[in-house]
Amino acid sequence: MGKITKISVQQKNKERFNIFLDEEYAFAVYEGTLLKFQLIKGKELDELDIEEILFSDQINKAYHTAVHYLSFRMRTEKEILDYLKEKEYEPFVGKEIVVRLKEQGYLNDREFTNAYVRTQVNTTLKGRGVIVQELLEKGVNKEIIEEVLETEYSKEAEIEHAVKLVLKYAPKYKKDSFKIMIQKVEQALMRKGYAFSVIKIAVEEAELEEDTSEEWEAIAKQAEKYDRKYAKLEGYEYKMKMKGALYRKGFGMDLIDRWLEENEGN
Repeated sequence: MGKITKISVQQKNKERFNIFLDEEYAFAVYEGTLLKFQLIKGKELDELDIEEILFSDQINKAYHTAVHYLSFRMRTEKEILDYLKEKEYEPFVGKEIVVRLKEQGYLNDREFTNAYVRTQVNTTLKGRGVIVQELLEKGVNKEIIEEVLETEYSKEAEIEHAVKLVLKYAPKYKKDSFKIMIQKVEQALMRKGYAFSVIKIAVEEAELEEDTSEEWEAIAKQAEKYDRKYAKLEGYEYKMKMKGALYRKGFGMDLIDRWLEENEGN
């Protein structure tokens, strides 16, 4: 049993109070804990009292930690739990804090998802697939994600974003054949989270046209590389190797035959 002989405010944190028992420092608590247990000078505490007080204060400390974390931006329930775990709070403490924050309206996965999707739609060109994956990693329920996407990210908006990406990526692959360029553009959009059905529509709406001069320039560059590789071959074997290599690069046989005819004997 010990008697509270002194209570002082911490200099670095005005919300924390140092409790002294029998003239010696014993522990520190938040103001909420101080008021909850009516800790005043002269009050006597036994070990069970102190254990209960410290447990309650741990909850308060975790609450303040979570609120501070929330002050920077909205969070999901999983993000709060992960953060408190990182701060070495017990799992049951994290769950208690999540319940309290939800009751107070500070934590709402649906509202978070609404805000998150709106931000991604308005500031990025991400497809639905990437947004879904990011939200799943943040612990949002899949049903909530799907419901929010239905209202916040229309099919028309996603196609519009996809078309912008097609027009952005196409020039980067102009050194390739038109066929390979389209394939690379499609692959780039898939990595951005677009479904193949959306990509197909976007490619069509972008109205990319095959430029014969660029296609000829592209095959010339590719053929030069393979010509060096197969330089020791002759006649039929050389032609078959060149045709196979250039065809795999997406060039049409008419263009390949034309290049071989124009470079025969070089």
